[in-house]
Amino acid sequence: MKLKTVALVGKPNVGKSTLFNKLARAKISIIEDTPGVTRDRIYKEIDYLDYKFNLIDTGGIDISNGDFNDLIKVQVEIAILEADVIVFIVDSKESISANDKYLANMLHKSGKRVIVAFNKIDNKESLTHKFDYYELGFSEYVEISAEHSIGIVELLDTIVKDFPKYQKEIADNKIKISLIGRPNVGKSSLVNALIGSEKLIVSDIAGTTRDAVDTTFRYNDNDYVIIDTAGMRKRGKIYENIEKYSLLRSLKAIDRSDVCLLVIDYQDGIREHDKHIAGIALEKGKGLIIIVNKFDEYDDNKKREFTKLIRSEFQFIPYVDIVFVSAKEKKRIHLIMPIVLKTYENATRKIQTSVLNEIIEEAYNLNLPPSYKGKRLKIYYVVEDDIKPPKFTFYVNNKNLVHFSYYRYLENKLRENIELEGTPIILKFKNRSE
Repeated sequence: MKLKTVALVGKPNVGKSTLFNKLARAKISIIEDTPGVTRDRIYKEIDYLDYKFNLIDTGGIDISNGDFNDLIKVQVEIAILEADVIVFIVDSKESISANDKYLANMLHKSGKRVIVAFNKIDNKESLTHKFDYYELGFSEYVEISAEHSIGIVELLDTIVKDFPKYQKEIADNKIKISLIGRPNVGKSSLVNALIGSEKLIVSDIAGTTRDAVDTTFRYNDNDYVIIDTAGMRKRGKIYENIEKYSLLRSLKAIDRSDVCLLVIDYQDGIREHDKHIAGIALEKGKGLIIIVNKFDEYDDNKKREFTKLIRSEFQFIPYVDIVFVSAKEKKRIHLIMPIVLKTYENATRKIQTSVLNEIIEEAYNLNLPPSYKGKRLKIYYVVEDDIKPPKFTFYVNNKNLVHFSYYRYLENKLRENIELEGTPIILKFKNRSE
C-alpha cells in the first residue's frame, strides 16, 4: 500500500531534528545549537502501532538573507508538496516571529492538514507564548518536548488518526523494475525505449515527470512492471541543487521494486546524488544495474574510461553490471532486460547448504581469521535463510571475533563461487550456543 508522508517544518532551531530523531528512534539528523545546521531533508519510514508512514525532516526556513535560505525555502516547498500531513513545529518559549508567519502562510496556501507542535514544553513557565500561536489560524495543536520525550505518543496519535492501518500488498509475481536517478538523466525516455511506446511525457526540462508512473509491458511472453520515478519541478526558478530533492520519490520506488536501474547521464557525469541513491538501493537490499544514458556515439575508449570512473566512484558496489545506452537513439536498449533477469535470478538464488559449506570451509582453511587475545573465530556451518537479497547465517564460536576485513573476505569468496552479480548479500553471524 502507498504510505502517507509526514513533513516536519519550522524556523531554524525549534527542535525539528531532535523530534525527527525521537520519532525515528535513531540519531540521523545532525543536531547542533547553531540555527540552520540541518540543510537537506532526511527521510525515514516510521512504524507506530498498526501504522507506517514516511517522515521528512527539513532545514529551518529563514526569510532573512543567507547563503542557504533560498535552497531551504525550495526544500520546504517540496516537502509540503510531497506531504499528506505537516507538523509545524514552533518554540513555545518564544513569541511569534516573521519566519513563523511566513511559514504559516505557506502552509495555509498548501491546503494540507497541519498539526502545530508546541515544542520545548518542559514546565508551565515555558507556555508563556502558547496562546499567541493560535492567531496563526490552525485547528490542531499538540504540546511536546522532543528532548524530554513529552507528548510524543500524543503527537503520533494525532498524526495517524486518519491514516489507514498498514497492510502488506498482495503478492504480485510480476518483477518490478524501477528507474532511479537525478532529474533529466533520461529516465522517461528510457522507459519509452524499453516498452516501445511514447506513453510517458519526455521533455528537455528537468523534472517534467511529476509522479511515479507504473507501466506493465511484455518481454519474452512475460509481464513486467516498470516504475519511472518522478523528477522534481518547481514553478519559476529551478535551483541547481534541485536534484537533491528528488530523493523521496526515488525512495518510494526503490521500496516497491525488485531491480533498480540507476540511470546516469554520460554527458553530465557522476554526481554525489547518484552515489547517494545507489547507497539507498543497496541498503534496501535491491538488485541494481547502472545504466549510462546519452552515450549516443559509441566509442570503446570513452566507454572504457567512463567504466573506470564508475568503478572508482562506486567502489561499494563492485558487483553491479554497467550498460551504456542511448534512449534517444534507441541504441543498445536490448541489452538491459537480459541483465535485469539475471540480476533478479541472482537476488532470488537458493544455494544448497552442502555447496555453501564446502565453499566456506575451503575459504576458511585457505585464510584463517586473525586471532584476538588468543582466540580465533571458528565457523561451524552456514545456511542461506532468505532471498531478495540472499542472506547467509554463519554459526560461529564467538560473533564478536568477526573482523570487518574477514566479513569482506567471506563475501568475496561467496561471490567468486556463486553467481551473485547485481545483488547485495547479507552475512549474519550467530553464536552456536544462542
